[in-house]
Amino acid sequence: MTDFTPMLQPDRGQPARAIHVVHPDAFADWLAGQPPRVRTAVAAGRVAGKPGERAVLPGEAAEEWSYLLVCPEPESSPWRIASLGASLPEGTYRLASGEPGAAMLGWLLGQYRFERYRADPAEPRVLLSGEPARIEEALRVAEATALVRDLVNTGASDLGPAELEEIAEGLAKKHGGTLTVTRGDALATGCPMIHAVGQAASKERAPRLIELEWGDPAHPRVALVGKGVCFDSGGLDIKPAAGMRLMKKDMGGAAHMLALAGLVMGAQLKVRLHLLVPAVENAIAGNAFRPGDVLRTRKGLTVENTNTDAEGRLILGDALAKAVEAEPALILDFATLTGAARVALGPDLPPLFANDDALAAEFLSAAERVSDPLWRMPLWDGYDEMLKSDVADMVNSPEGGFAGAVTAALFLRRFVPATIPWAHVDTFAWRPAAKAGRPKGGDALGLRAAWEVLKARYA
Repeated sequence: MTDFTPMLQPDRGQPARAIHVVHPDAFADWLAGQPPRVRTAVAAGRVAGKPGERAVLPGEAAEEWSYLLVCPEPESSPWRIASLGASLPEGTYRLASGEPGAAMLGWLLGQYRFERYRADPAEPRVLLSGEPARIEEALRVAEATALVRDLVNTGASDLGPAELEEIAEGLAKKHGGTLTVTRGDALATGCPMIHAVGQAASKERAPRLIELEWGDPAHPRVALVGKGVCFDSGGLDIKPAAGMRLMKKDMGGAAHMLALAGLVMGAQLKVRLHLLVPAVENAIAGNAFRPGDVLRTRKGLTVENTNTDAEGRLILGDALAKAVEAEPALILDFATLTGAARVALGPDLPPLFANDDALAAEFLSAAERVSDPLWRMPLWDGYDEMLKSDVADMVNSPEGGFAGAVTAALFLRRFVPATIPWAHVDTFAWRPAAKAGRPKGGDALGLRAAWEVLKARYA
């Protein structure tokens, strides 16, 4: 994992090059106040104050220079100087005016690199901050984000259910938690849908329910549930090549919840944490579950399997049912659940579903504060009938494809009583195109919003 620690340091007056971050609307006034050598350099670089423009500015001595970035982002944005983290020469920097604040996170994440399959690590760029108390939180969130990125970017041959178990075991050992894992055929009675989805995988990649518990039992119980499909072939309803290309990322929900659990424990939030990761590979073999099979569930409901490629909601159903048995005060689940969510809202805006208006409002407010956007979508009762089955209590995938993200969320709702506040985030966990501080590939979408909610409630 990228080591972010050297990239942020307290400002004790040590030598550093200045970064001028100027809003386009303030550019003319800023330029008018600069010495002739700076105005000449800006003119030579044809910098006119448009967003994204930048220039090297000469100093008084021969080897002195500073840097100009024209940026429309507000000071509250974590992405304000994110583009500079990897593009500036190696060295130490400070803002010419003000403190980096929230932008510390973007500075760090701009230097993230997925290095598992590379042998050329980059040297860090160092940012100084006069707010040392904020450094630890920025590092913590950057490391959690990097964990999600690393896990999602890792090829499925190197990241299966056993490897997700190892990550959870490492978290348990680091923070003093208790790990419980139910594997293979032992799932058949207690978590039959997890077993059914994962039974066609090899013995080494056997399905499992990974559970981590941590914290004082007297504190409010919070359950975090993450979909851990380490590779999704689609099962017997096999995906085409284009649809299978990114299915190493189908454990993105588990990656988010592992990272969030690490944040909770690292900050010693006052909760009784219960992390649940149903980890499977949706493979194809003679014993694969089939379209038309009727599956039993931990809750006792029956599900007619109408599509083996709608497997994520199946394993989440059993995990949610297990979480509910401990009567938590709050349940959060993250999952790379539906293509319909991407059609509705695109890759950058995960839909949020919640059975509690106050909880939904907390999420949306937190998402806005930390620039980690979410959009609430409805648990529309009128679409419940789409889950009707002729032979079982419900189907896992309605015919027709209408409202696919909504019906998937309604399926999950069947496993959570209305008395327990519950939120479900259908995250993409992937960036198809790079943005400042957010490279193409695996990414945490919704993680920081969820962390902000938990901090506000339980710090």
